[in-house]
Amino acid sequence: MSIAEQMGRVLQRTSISTNIKERLDFSCALFGPDGGLVANAPHIPVHLGDGALSDGQLRVVARRCHPGQSPAAGGSHLPDLTVITPVFLPGSGQSPIFFVANRGHHADIGGRTPGSMPPDSHSILEEGAVFRSFHLVRGGQFREAEVTKELMAPAQLPGCSGTRNLHDNLSDLRAQVAANQKGVALVTALIEEYSLGVVQAYMKFIQANAETAVRDLLRRVGASALARTGASRLSFADSLDDGSDIRLSVDIDAKAGSAVFDFAGTSLESHGNLNAPRAVTMSALIYCLRCMVPYSIPLNQGCLAPIQLRLPEGSLLSPSDIAAVVGGNVLTSQRIVDVILGAFSACAASQGCMNNVTFGDDSVGYYETVAGGSG
Repeated sequence: MSIAEQMGRVLQRTSISTNIKERLDFSCALFGPDGGLVANAPHIPVHLGDGALSDGQLRVVARRCHPGQSPAAGGSHLPDLTVITPVFLPGSGQSPIFFVANRGHHADIGGRTPGSMPPDSHSILEEGAVFRSFHLVRGGQFREAEVTKELMAPAQLPGCSGTRNLHDNLSDLRAQVAANQKGVALVTALIEEYSLGVVQAYMKFIQANAETAVRDLLRRVGASALARTGASRLSFADSLDDGSDIRLSVDIDAKAGSAVFDFAGTSLESHGNLNAPRAVTMSALIYCLRCMVPYSIPLNQGCLAPIQLRLPEGSLLSPSDIAAVVGGNVLTSQRIVDVILGAFSACAASQGCMNNVTFGDDSVGYYETVAGGSG
């Protein structure tokens, strides 16, 4: 946790945009060699479930560093750019021993409207530059020309513009690289002090601790539901302003302390931009589990070990690669939280909205979040 928090402090100090430096819309994390989350600093909840999915790219193309934010590759929405750096140890072979990563919200990356949050988008291509994966640093050199080309690419589409804040984008990406380098240095120093075997052992211990805490929660909730209703199934449903339904049933195995979260019955993919990629649902799920555990636990991949998630393909929560998703990150994510907490009768729901104010023209864009919450 300390490593991730120190990465966050470096990112805040070295970034220049209001969005990252002052509004603190970023997250930093440490991952194991399998891509599983080890430690996540307490930054932005909607980023929580995305990391392991983005890191899946690294398992396919090992030893490469990928900043990316495509929802199809585990991102949340396009303005959230993720930078991932592998950690190597001399003498440990050619495979990374850890990964460090951070995700920062860039106030503009092109698209139809300033702020890259068009309210009426119907395709992800209208929402800005798409990075499925990209080699940001090669041979120790920041690839500014190549990054600039990608950030300006949306201008090729009718009615769209390239990024309106190129200077901020490039500066903040460099800050994200610096934050990761801090993480690499701290991980390396930790291993040099305690040895790789000890560090990896404690990594597994803290993941096991989180898993045990969530299993205990599920056992208590499952036993209570069984005594009260004769079944250990929970359910809840809610809808969005466009009429789309989000339906959830939770089947709990009270003996094993595990659960299946099934969103069958959720509406089909929206023609608008309220679609939420799988990573957003994962973020909502791990956030809710962490909120409902009654004591302090480390937030990592262990929280999800007892959970099986089922999302119907082609639905609002598992849309196609081309679907518009910008509203899913700030609206649908909150409603998913409402539905999960409602199923567990955890607390009374409040507003399911956390949206934005944006304005500007082709040369400048302003973005500000209107905070909201659930519970």
